[in-house]
Amino acid sequence: EALRMLDEEASTLTSGNDTIFLMLMGHPDFNRKRIHLRGGWAAAGPEVMKKVHDEMGVRHMCNAYGLSEASPNVVLSAWNDPLELRVETVGRPLPGVEVKIVDPATGAALPDNQQGELCTRGHLVMLGYYGNPEATQAAIDREGWLHTGDLAIRLPSGAYKITGRLKDMVIRGGENIYPREIEEFLFTHPAIEQAAVVGLPDPKYGEELCAWVKLKTGHSLTAEELQEFCRRQLAHFKTPRHVRFVEAFPQTVTGKIQKFKIRELMKQELGLDEQRTA
Repeated sequence: EALRMLDEEASTLTSGNDTIFLMLMGHPDFNRKRIHLRGGWAAAGPEVMKKVHDEMGVRHMCNAYGLSEASPNVVLSAWNDPLELRVETVGRPLPGVEVKIVDPATGAALPDNQQGELCTRGHLVMLGYYGNPEATQAAIDREGWLHTGDLAIRLPSGAYKITGRLKDMVIRGGENIYPREIEEFLFTHPAIEQAAVVGLPDPKYGEELCAWVKLKTGHSLTAEELQEFCRRQLAHFKTPRHVRFVEAFPQTVTGKIQKFKIRELMKQELGLDEQRTA
């Protein structure tokens, strides 16, 4: 309904992720006056959504959440929701879609404002992985709930906020760290266009953070400056130990960053496999 109303009001750009918007804003010829977009949707974090709204002037930007196993979207904000809700959350469940937050360890449903795994059920959920009943059984429980592997919080307003990935969680010296939080913070730096944070094996702390960063055209930044930027506002253990400035990220055909490839490349570069097994 939100997209239908937008189509009636103006031309609308829709995108399944934030890549196209970051590419536009990072282009050396980017000029807000040449962008004529009133609305669209993306699956993006708060800082990216704020940039699209403020720097591109897309007033009716909507946020969404979905995955291949539950397509196209599970939740979606409306174009006329308050800006804070559209920026800080991914909206409310679509019609006919059930959503709940559960404790990853016990499977028990959690109340509002508690972080857990997002599960969804309804017509949008896949029948299963082709030719792989074991993987299907692991993803969809007996009651038909798809366990997404994504961490989220349901707010009292009924909107959901994605907070990270279960498998992406980094445990450094006993501290649980969610890379999404670090990535969203890095987006606030005026020189950074894109960032991806992963965990790497470390003999002392178990894991250490590594950040791959793409800078905006014409900007410069050193690893030391980035780390100091983090230390000023984040807990010390959330500051990436390893920083790499890159021109591109390994991605899927839909533009999703493949973090497992970043981990493998960095482990090879730093010899961490050999170090961990020594």
